[in-house]
Amino acid sequence: MPQLISEVAGSNVLPMTVIVGGQERPVTLVGVTQGFNRIRNLAILRGRYFDFDDMDSRSKVCLLTEALAHRVFPFDDPDGKEIQVGELRFTVIGVFKERAVTFGQTEISQESMIVPFSLLQYYTGTPYFKNLYVLANRSDDIPVVTRELGEILQSRHRGGAKYRVENSAGILETARQIALALMVVLILIALIALVISGVGIMNIMLVTVTERTREIGIRKAIGATRDAIRYQFLMEAMAISGTGALAGVTIGVAIPVVLNFVIGFFPEAAGITVPVSWVSVVLAFVVSCSTGLVFGYLPANRAAGLEPTESLRHE
Repeated sequence: MPQLISEVAGSNVLPMTVIVGGQERPVTLVGVTQGFNRIRNLAILRGRYFDFDDMDSRSKVCLLTEALAHRVFPFDDPDGKEIQVGELRFTVIGVFKERAVTFGQTEISQESMIVPFSLLQYYTGTPYFKNLYVLANRSDDIPVVTRELGEILQSRHRGGAKYRVENSAGILETARQIALALMVVLILIALIALVISGVGIMNIMLVTVTERTREIGIRKAIGATRDAIRYQFLMEAMAISGTGALAGVTIGVAIPVVLNFVIGFFPEAAGITVPVSWVSVVLAFVVSCSTGLVFGYLPANRAAGLEPTESLRHE
């Protein structure tokens, strides 16, 4: 299996407290090994990551998450500053964040700091990893590495030992299933909304046909065909649905635009944007207009089928 792996890293977690403004706040102290930043795809926003000397000498250095750095050093550059965690004092050498979305599968919280694993091991006296990470050379190797890693763990631990082997493909598959379920729910909600709005349009058009019966009779008396009457009322139904569709699309597009504007004021949300799918916008507009045509056909057909003589006598 070694030829299938490009990097291995481990971590352990220790709940601690940090002094902020004379008050203690909970913080997650995460001890990591050398390859952790590469496997977890950390973005070093300021400063640097640990080097081999930091690991070997158990240096009291740390990297802070962006949120923690902003809370502890709101007006200063944290690089080179000291921070007290419990009874230990660390020198901050960098600020980081996770590039990849982990869907909660991470030991790093919003306010966490990472330190050399050798230091955490020396401080706690626990020489084991809580999490072990393996980076496969290729995506095609992930299933093989996952299976063989599980077999190795099983062969090297007692029968009652509990552990769990997961890979990123499983997390992505879970995310896809959640997204599919949400999409189905949203489609059902959209269909219900379309049916309700379509019934509303149909009722309005039926009332309109009744109120304009005499007008329809006059048009037929002067030569208007059934198709012309039907086309007129279908266009009116589509105009009603199109106006509603235009208002809905405008509100739908404005929401992500406003959210992107608001997100810009939060540094911890840098790089996050709410996208707008213009294909979805066009599709929503077309479907909404089509709803008017479908539900407006019955009133339009009823108007086209009125007899001129009976219509002219209508009061």
